[in-house]
Amino acid sequence: MPASDSDAPARAPWWTKAVVYQVYPRSFADSDGDGVGDLGGIRSKLDYLADLGVDAVWLSPVYPSPQHDNGYDISDYQEIEPVFGSLAEFDLLLAEAHERGIKIVMDLVVNHTSDEHAWFQESRSSLTNPKRDWYWWRKPQADGSAPNGWGSAFSGPAWTLDDTTGEYYLHLFAKQQPDLNWENPEVRQAVYSMMNWWLDRGVDGFRMDVINFIAKRVELVDGPAAATGGGSPMGPQIHDFLQEMHREVFEGRRGEHLTVGEMPGVSTDDALLFTDPARHEVDMIFQFEHVGLDQGEHKFDVLPRNLPALKQSLSRWQDGLAATGWNSLYLNNHDQPRLVSRFGNDTTYRYESATLWALVLHLHRGTPYIYQGEEIGMTNVRFDFIHDYRDLESLNHYREAVEDFDLDPGTVLAGVQTMGRDNARTPMQWDASPQAGFTTGTPWLAVNPNSADINVAADLSTERSIFRFYQSLIELRHESEVVALGDFALLEPDHEALYAFTRTLGDETLLVVANASDAPLSGPLPADVSGAELVLANYPADPDAAAHPTETTLRPWEARLYRL
Repeated sequence: MPASDSDAPARAPWWTKAVVYQVYPRSFADSDGDGVGDLGGIRSKLDYLADLGVDAVWLSPVYPSPQHDNGYDISDYQEIEPVFGSLAEFDLLLAEAHERGIKIVMDLVVNHTSDEHAWFQESRSSLTNPKRDWYWWRKPQADGSAPNGWGSAFSGPAWTLDDTTGEYYLHLFAKQQPDLNWENPEVRQAVYSMMNWWLDRGVDGFRMDVINFIAKRVELVDGPAAATGGGSPMGPQIHDFLQEMHREVFEGRRGEHLTVGEMPGVSTDDALLFTDPARHEVDMIFQFEHVGLDQGEHKFDVLPRNLPALKQSLSRWQDGLAATGWNSLYLNNHDQPRLVSRFGNDTTYRYESATLWALVLHLHRGTPYIYQGEEIGMTNVRFDFIHDYRDLESLNHYREAVEDFDLDPGTVLAGVQTMGRDNARTPMQWDASPQAGFTTGTPWLAVNPNSADINVAADLSTERSIFRFYQSLIELRHESEVVALGDFALLEPDHEALYAFTRTLGDETLLVVANASDAPLSGPLPADVSGAELVLANYPADPDAAAHPTETTLRPWEARLYRL
């Protein structure tokens, strides 16, 4: 809906004013002392989430899994992994969340299953099994090599030869995560049946893992290009699949469901099609352009932060989806490093940079996603040895880089320390007690050593509370039509330190000015703020600002929100 449309607020979906909180269940709260977070732990923290003010919780996978990829390799779509609890406990979590006005969004992982899923066990058993065509099986090429040259996202080839039948199966991720063949209508109907089962149980929507990859470029698998592969695997039939999903699962249902598709490699033009309400595909997508700007040849090849590039990327997505589509807003999640370490200063200016990025992100147009611990400024962890890490992607990268390419182990470890997914997965830091109040046992992944100082209890006890700042931002989105739906306009796109933009709806304009640097920033503001209302800031009022309304100094990592 165009932001300038005067009737837009009345028609806008609920999620335009909503904020979603992502819970990574293994690391959130452990209720039984086994060192792994669980549903009971999440239930025990629902009042905390309600106090924060979030509208929905996205749960990373809680299904049965061999845990090769921490639950994103699912062996049963309609059960709960015993380490997390049971279906009965899930039902309690759902009911208690709903009592507090919090929706529950499930992670939907249907590009692939676990190789221990009953479907794959049948599929691999023989060439003639009825479920053989539920996965991507291909004969070796004449020389015995894989059907094409695609690589796995977790290092190594995307094809594995299965000894039982002598054919290769496709896995765009780990070899224990074989890809489902969505060309087969039986696969699609089985997935839709499962989704309906969860919605009938009361869940409020789905975050759809790498959902654009369910449609494969079949010509690259079977055609003349098969020897080299290359390019994105996403096929054009993705829109047909998502529209069919909407018809089979969501059409005619009452309730306020949320669908967000994780879609690596898509463009703004793609996203316009995916999120156009008239097309009935998904409500919004996760894209990765802005979190790839500090990466060189690969994820662990770390480049310096480029603020103009980051601003211009986010602004392009704001502009690209302004008229029709919708953005999801995030700077970290379970796959990304901690935002205050990646984009800010996690030592001297941890409070200031954490709140600056919160203000900047939440004042963009879209639905903000908070990742657990972000709201108290949790930082990256820095383990000294590779064996302290648990993430499959990091371990595979280290082994390949050191053993196969003979790279310096220290350099490779530094890349893992900066960009590895375990940075986001260390246990939630609740208090200064042993294991940060996460568990009474030994945690599955070591707690960040800084938990004695950085934790929920400590944050809530100080006047400079990051949590309270997030509360203010969430309340502002709930109350302000211009925050939810206003037009976005980037100011000073090439400035190396200043992040500034306006949001406008009707006669109301909000101005964000933020100094994303360790040094003071002096000079004229990009708009006249004389007589403007200072709505929110992460520093005490600057006495010079009132005396010199058109020229001021922004202190290191200072962020201000004005109503002009």
